[in-house]
Amino acid sequence: MLRTIEFLCLGLWLGADVFLSFVVAPGAFSVLRSRDAAGAIVGYSLTRMHIGGILCGIVFLLVRLLRSSAGSAVNTRSVSFASPAVACVVLMIAVTTVSQAFVTPRMAALRIQMGSIEATAEGNPLSAEFARLHRISVSLELVVLLAGVAGMYLLVREFAR
Repeated sequence: MLRTIEFLCLGLWLGADVFLSFVVAPGAFSVLRSRDAAGAIVGYSLTRMHIGGILCGIVFLLVRLLRSSAGSAVNTRSVSFASPAVACVVLMIAVTTVSQAFVTPRMAALRIQMGSIEATAEGNPLSAEFARLHRISVSLELVVLLAGVAGMYLLVREFAR
């Protein structure tokens, strides 16, 4: 049961990241007429995904801790808390926290300062800073996605042993 919860937590987080990155964001920008509205939807979704992902990561770590201590207590084939899969989840939590605590709020503040991203000239310093932060945000999400894929692979390998 605990192993299933680990897979569920990592699978939900990974699935949400894939869905937001490859369905919600491109869909919002292609369907909605306003880039400002599309950005608002993606920003709202990203914040919810970050919070959900961090919660999934914490539950994963708590379950892993429980599994590692229970396995050694009953002298069964124990699972280690210090494993590569756990390291991937810790990395995912750290990167997501950085994105949510530092990058996302700064982007939201710039959106408010500009009034409209669409109407702000491309050479505007606020627009340039927003574009820079957007690149950082995308890079951070890519790290989370890759760490999630690696973590899932490692979790499956653990299970197969």
